[in-house]
Amino acid sequence: MTGNKIDYKFNEKELLKQVAEYIDSTYTNHHYSKNRIQTTEFIADSGHLVGFAAGSIIKYTQRYGHKGGPDDWRKDLMKTIHCAIIMLSEHDRMNDFDEK
Repeated sequence: MTGNKIDYKFNEKELLKQVAEYIDSTYTNHHYSKNRIQTTEFIADSGHLVGFAAGSIIKYTQRYGHKGGPDDWRKDLMKTIHCAIIMLSEHDRMNDFDEK
């Protein structure tokens, strides 16, 4: 760390920005959301969000490097991270974690 600036070693700051942009796109891309409601919301309402997110993480990490090319593999990583964030959010909700 230099001063107040963190010396990231793995481009984390830029990658987190890209992850946020990817997640934003899932709210505006009609493939993921129809009439502004994501399919994931229906899964959450049914009480299966943790299992769905965990299964999706497994799916996308297992698929990485096997379907399509490097652009597709990167998308699989973005999907994995998004699912992990959804799972973390549900974990916090279920366990009464306050927003930090």
